[in-house]
Amino acid sequence: MIPLLRATDPFPAPNRALKSPNGLLAAGADLSPARLLEAYRKGIFPWFSEGDPILWWSPDPRMVLMPEDIRVSRSLSKVLRNREYEIRSDSAFAEVARACAAPRHGADGTWITASMLDAYLELHRQGYAHSVETWIDGALAGGLYGVAIGRMFYGESMFSRIADASKIALVYLARQLARWNFGMIDCQMNTAHLASLGAREIPRYEFEKQLAKLVDYDMRDPGSDVPVWRFDFEPIRTGLAGY
Repeated sequence: MIPLLRATDPFPAPNRALKSPNGLLAAGADLSPARLLEAYRKGIFPWFSEGDPILWWSPDPRMVLMPEDIRVSRSLSKVLRNREYEIRSDSAFAEVARACAAPRHGADGTWITASMLDAYLELHRQGYAHSVETWIDGALAGGLYGVAIGRMFYGESMFSRIADASKIALVYLARQLARWNFGMIDCQMNTAHLASLGAREIPRYEFEKQLAKLVDYDMRDPGSDVPVWRFDFEPIRTGLAGY
């Protein structure tokens, strides 16, 4: 059995999560910014379907991508060099999140519910949730969104309207995070797609150990309450030196 959290209840320790389904830790509570930030700082994330209670997860092992380990295949490298595109961050967060929430081909629904969308839009307004976008011919072609705390980035979802558009966004995200000395991109669950880009599984205890070192870095400008988030040389266009 998992605990049902009331509004003021703390999260249980992640090592109390179930082994089957892997990582299910608790249910209930809410998706307020304070609750979500508390969850992420402890390596916990929400994942549930429309109509279900809020479910909180901390799987073991954990899929992560070290920014410096981003893997660019020969075919993707060719796309990065030769395709005409533009990279922006946070210029269309709501559109990226809604595109990620749209049902995928062959799927009946989405885990990004209306309440989840509202919650991450509020985190974006507070300076914690961010999008990285690939624009082609003046239109949003693909991208991703996630949450940044300290020097830790928690990837939430990706989408593509044109082949490789989300991969392009991820490559630029990883390279920018490496410049900022971010330690990890949390990918949550193992997928072949993420593994092909350099992500790998690590034990939960190792994930928590690294997380504790990363979340307390102050990424704000002096005198500001808003975390710094602007890519170098943005907007980034095809073939920019150093990328």
